[in-house]
Amino acid sequence: MDSPQTLVLAFGARALGDQIAPFNELRAAFPHAQLLGCSTSGEMAGTNVDDASISLVVARFEHTRLQLATTAVETPADSRTAGERLARQLSGPGLRAVFLLSDGLNVNGTSLVSGLTSQLPAGITITGGLAGDGSDFKHTWVLSDGVPQPHRIAAVGLYGERLRVSSGCNGGWLDFGPQRRITRSEGNVLFELDGKPALDLYKEYLGSLAAGLPGSALLFPLAIRRPDSSGKPVVRTVLAIDEQRHSLTFAGDVPEGFEARLMRTTDEGLIDSAAAAVAQACSAMSPAGPAPALVISVSCVGRRLVLGERTEEEVESISAGAPPGAVHVGFYSYGEIAPGLDGGPSELHNQTMTVTVFSED
Repeated sequence: MDSPQTLVLAFGARALGDQIAPFNELRAAFPHAQLLGCSTSGEMAGTNVDDASISLVVARFEHTRLQLATTAVETPADSRTAGERLARQLSGPGLRAVFLLSDGLNVNGTSLVSGLTSQLPAGITITGGLAGDGSDFKHTWVLSDGVPQPHRIAAVGLYGERLRVSSGCNGGWLDFGPQRRITRSEGNVLFELDGKPALDLYKEYLGSLAAGLPGSALLFPLAIRRPDSSGKPVVRTVLAIDEQRHSLTFAGDVPEGFEARLMRTTDEGLIDSAAAAVAQACSAMSPAGPAPALVISVSCVGRRLVLGERTEEEVESISAGAPPGAVHVGFYSYGEIAPGLDGGPSELHNQTMTVTVFSED
């Protein structure tokens, strides 16, 4: 299985960032392969969800060339230029898709994807996610040169005319409460809603749950949209709070002037949305006939917190809807990257199940 056209994905617990022995074993076993991985808020393998483990898949492509790229991201302000640096490493003839894994805490996912897409040809499918740390939001890692490191972004480019890639995403969340206007923000930091301190308003909604911030905010993400838009909103998840500035830091941009409402969901809504995401991904696949397929799921940690003991039902719905004989692997994240809910360009999502299917003619 070892070759330059072999992709090894390793999704593991945050604690493994201090234990490099498993990754040394992987590198020794697959010295020529492209090794990619990150910390998680739960590892998916088949129909199972585990913690304190490594979810691993080895996929050898027959007709597809692979190229790995890595870069640093020190602060969220560096996110766009980090995306541009990755694009320059990956740009080349025959590029069809990019699968990307990023530090989950020191990044603005919106700017990262924007920088990447700005330097790549239109039509390149970009999927992936932000590394997780359970619901602690303290430390994440990404494999760089086979070693788990913070402040890193890694991506693999897939090249070749016989590669087939399709994706799907769905949220299953509904708006509730009053609609407010974002009156002060900077990038992914929200300061004011309707002229009032954003953190104070958020605490009012959470009530007794406010003591668990930022983790408890995963239960009530924010839906944002342009005032003149009738399309589906973009969902944003809180990554950190600042008590002194009364602000909230999100995984992606929260632009001034956008409308904002809180969101909530049900177990059935999340499970059904996962089934819809894999159905969307499979509907875009080539009808040429069955072929071995790799299915990668990236779902938000907030969904897992809501589902609790029913989490595996979400993952089971992915396996049930995947192509016959497909291998399924994935992780729970701090942000998901996939084409838009309406099939538009790739972007950052939160509280969303995203599914990517790779196969070859």
